[in-house]
Amino acid sequence: MMLNSLRLTCISFIAFSAMLTPLYAQRIATLEVDLKKRTPDKEIHVQVDLDAITALPDSVIRLIEVKGNKQTPVAYQVENNGKRVLHWLVKPSLATSIFALEKGKPLKPADHIRAIRENGELTISNGNKNLLRYNYKTVYPPKGIDTAFKRSGFIHPLWSPHGQELTRIQAPDHYHHYGLWNPWTHVVFEGDTVDFWNLKDRKGTVRFVDFVAVNAGPVYAEYQTLHDHVVFKKDGTEKVALNELQSVRIFQPQKGQDYYIADITIQLNCATDEQVLLKEYRYGGLGWRATEKWNKENSETLTSEGKTRKDADGTKARWVILQGKIDDDYAGAVMMSYPTNYNYPEPLRIWPENMNGRGDVYANFSPTKDKDWLLEKGKTYILKYRFLVYNGHTSKERAEAAWGDFASPPVVKIKLNQLNSN
Repeated sequence: MMLNSLRLTCISFIAFSAMLTPLYAQRIATLEVDLKKRTPDKEIHVQVDLDAITALPDSVIRLIEVKGNKQTPVAYQVENNGKRVLHWLVKPSLATSIFALEKGKPLKPADHIRAIRENGELTISNGNKNLLRYNYKTVYPPKGIDTAFKRSGFIHPLWSPHGQELTRIQAPDHYHHYGLWNPWTHVVFEGDTVDFWNLKDRKGTVRFVDFVAVNAGPVYAEYQTLHDHVVFKKDGTEKVALNELQSVRIFQPQKGQDYYIADITIQLNCATDEQVLLKEYRYGGLGWRATEKWNKENSETLTSEGKTRKDADGTKARWVILQGKIDDDYAGAVMMSYPTNYNYPEPLRIWPENMNGRGDVYANFSPTKDKDWLLEKGKTYILKYRFLVYNGHTSKERAEAAWGDFASPPVVKIKLNQLNSN
């Protein structure tokens, strides 16, 4: 009797071990993310070099969050630009979050952020909510206005999570303003002074050329687009002085939260053997012409250095908040600059409170506001920015925490499983 019982116990243990072993063998690596001192109420983007972990194809891996005995599938997205990078979003936590990368059938999430191209516009949306629109067609000014003000390759609208437009184009006071756009003002090329910003001068413009990539998935949607900075020569010909690769990535908003994150990366290269000198000027670079519904009475501006609209212009900052009342609601964005940007912390161009008599709102990170920037052939120059777009109010403390997540993202500690055979 005792012998039979012992035999049954051994058989049960062997069966249990056989059941566990394949599961354990599926574990490729453990990923630990320390979120202490991070933004407490917003999901945080993290990423790892997938090729450094495994050579298994994307189609046979999955990501699991581990909390004690509970294991929850996690949506992830693999970027493949020469090497594979695994991206996912981590919910706020007071401790280290643990994830397991396993060999197995991938999760098929129901929710995908989308990027749709049609009628000269690329729109990034989440569910039934539009978030950002990139205009690759040439947009002409209103009838009767000089067609020199036409432009392509700009962002408008940038929507709040509740659907309000936070950008404006072709305002009668500045027909050359185009939502979120990135021209340069005082430029020396081949001995001539060129202006890609003030279109009415007919010295230059910026044009959409083509898409390099458009991607969408459960974690983010993005596009990469090529822009030409075109010089209008005195003899009537044109010449491209600068190539710009602009990448825009929006991360999937967390359900039930009134915010989302948009990253804008700008890469500049000389288009010819001639260098390009971006001369010191009071504005130039990434500009944001804000909604016409904001004015000095219903909006506010605050920088990382505690400056307001009264004294922010010309100062340097890591981030700037623009927020205000709109459609019986409140909305805004934190515009952030990355530490490796030229002339960081970058100078700001902030319109004064009396602009146009009503206090129209405009903000611009302008790295050449107080110094020249020489761009040489054969080199790539990169500027990175992040927008935290939200409804409601935000504070200096929350903006600072969000900038910290951008400037110094969480480090992922990787523990490879000994049974990982790749």
